[in-house]
Amino acid sequence: MGWVEQLDRPRGWVSVLAPLGWLFGCVSHLRRWLYDRDVLPSARVDVPVICVGNVIAGGTGKTPVVVALAKRLQAQGHRVGVLSRGYGKAGAQGAESDEAKLYAELLPDLPRMAQPDRIDGARRLIEQGADVVLMDDGFQHRRLQRDLDLVLIDAMRPWGLAQGPRAFLPRGLMREGPAALARAAALVLTRCDHVAPAALATLEAELERVAPGVPRILCAHRAKGLRRLSPATQSSSSSSLGPSNSTLEPPEQRPLADLHGLSIDSVSAIGAPAGFEATLRQSGATLVESRRFADHHEFQPADLSGLGARPIVVTAKDAVKLRATLPPDLKVYVLDIEIEWLRGLELLDTLLGQLPVGRARRERDALHEGLHG
Repeated sequence: MGWVEQLDRPRGWVSVLAPLGWLFGCVSHLRRWLYDRDVLPSARVDVPVICVGNVIAGGTGKTPVVVALAKRLQAQGHRVGVLSRGYGKAGAQGAESDEAKLYAELLPDLPRMAQPDRIDGARRLIEQGADVVLMDDGFQHRRLQRDLDLVLIDAMRPWGLAQGPRAFLPRGLMREGPAALARAAALVLTRCDHVAPAALATLEAELERVAPGVPRILCAHRAKGLRRLSPATQSSSSSSLGPSNSTLEPPEQRPLADLHGLSIDSVSAIGAPAGFEATLRQSGATLVESRRFADHHEFQPADLSGLGARPIVVTAKDAVKLRATLPPDLKVYVLDIEIEWLRGLELLDTLLGQLPVGRARRERDALHEGLHG
């Protein structure tokens, strides 16, 4: 049983963590109070900053949202720089996080920076030509001032645990209390397609109580296709999702319809594996075995031991780590996800359109006018 599964129990030995959770909550509240009153210092950079964050630890679907926003900003003529928190296996500052590695694949033409010091990271992105900074997971990183805070709420588990108590770390998964949502420009409810309409309405009513007047944007994480995951040193393919073979060919793309009626296994090391598995079932697959590892788990060859009788499906985030240790004879597919905006897209475009014009954009526009003047 994983750590989150152990926390997600109303009672048991994890109850001894309740005092630590209470202490964490007090510190979180004090820190927020100090920042709200400008007692703790913060700094602004020369371009607008958009933060995509949350109030819980673990996955709320930030990476697909960041990718969707980056592409939307690009379409509006912005040069977007993606800023993520840097940490690695050894905890070295500036080491690439799982998200940063994934952004390198999904947004290869954009400047990216993995840096625990978000102010320094933002300034480096500006030096690389970014005229807007898109910050992944920085709602609690208030040293860097931002122009737009988008806070993600997972409709499947809005406060971290599906069944366990609403509690702060380490008893629960909350980093901040619901009151912190009031400082968001908008709340983005993710995975709305995986909950019943009545449950979604109840959640929206609660969010209106704790963050009155803060608008809400609804979206779904839609599967858009499959691609064969090749080992780091070679590429492999096969014409179907059946038993694997040793023939080495270019990587393949498979239509999502291939999952319908197919028995598969899944492997994941993400904050919210239930959402990933629900998407697989929604695509018509029969999930036989599901291996869950802790978020940011560094995969070893033994983690896939005993698998291979059925196709294995993983997330794009896990694929960037699995590739290094993937046996060439295993048939592993990546489920690619994209955001579908269900409600509030016009609001989102309005918020993006209201961003201030930073120095980099002004200088670029002035140069462009000079060349054509």
